[in-house]
Amino acid sequence: MKAVRFHEYGEIDVLRVEEVERPAPGPGQVLVEVRAAGIQPGEVMIRKGARHERRPAAFPSGQGSDLAGVVVEIGAQVRGFAVGDEVLGFTHGRASHAEFVVVDDVNVVSRPRELPWDVAGSLYVAGTTAYATVFAVDPGPPDTVVVSGAAGGVGSLAVQLARRRGATVIGLASERNHAWLKDPGVVPVEYGEGAAERIRQAAGGNVDAFIDTFGDGYVDLAVELGVRPERFNTIRGGPAAARVGARTYGEGSAACAVVLGELARLAARGELEVPIARTYPLERVRDAFRELERGHTHGKIVLRP
Repeated sequence: MKAVRFHEYGEIDVLRVEEVERPAPGPGQVLVEVRAAGIQPGEVMIRKGARHERRPAAFPSGQGSDLAGVVVEIGAQVRGFAVGDEVLGFTHGRASHAEFVVVDDVNVVSRPRELPWDVAGSLYVAGTTAYATVFAVDPGPPDTVVVSGAAGGVGSLAVQLARRRGATVIGLASERNHAWLKDPGVVPVEYGEGAAERIRQAAGGNVDAFIDTFGDGYVDLAVELGVRPERFNTIRGGPAAARVGARTYGEGSAACAVVLGELARLAARGELEVPIARTYPLERVRDAFRELERGHTHGKIVLRP
């Protein structure tokens, strides 16, 4: 089968699509023929070696956690799934950017027929991370919540989940994404210099909570707006968050099939929009990451093996 590999840490040019042995499922595992697999900013950090201390790569390394596809083989003791089932899920083995991937059966859920493949294959990391960030700040009808990176992969879902809980949501994004933010009832505000004053004007009062999906100074902005540390969550501002006592719920905090299944059902019913910025064939994985690393992408970038 074909799979993405890199043999050393580095920039995009270390990524290769190679012929590798097709894996076989063990007990409690299924083999999935991948139809779609999302790509993540975290994979860039791993490839560059920035997470070597916490998550070192064993070379040659694969990549990818999100996936959606069709079960083509099952191992012993698998319950609830059969060959031919359409599923979405995740792997912790850095392996979904490939034509086939072995997945633990507890990490997949059935794909609702109304859920497009591209959405199904890019829902896990962004969806469960967004779910965790909203849970962390616990918004409700009286609250005004600011979300940075509001049109990105995680932010575009976080604004919708916060709105579902009845909060007033202010989304920080570039002007070209303001029209999309208005559709689910989000108040769009331009990011950048002067954002604090624009947020105060849009809020018409106090800001109760802040969800940061972007990093780069938003911890200080939340402090400037008077947000209490327990109502501020960041997925990219770890050291700064520790300095002020903010929360850092993110990838992994809600990473389970139960949450993924709930998000899939919402998306299938049209109650949660998962924007797809662009899709690429597996052979163009370098182009996919070039687009991702340029930033300011509205929604998810997806590989199609």
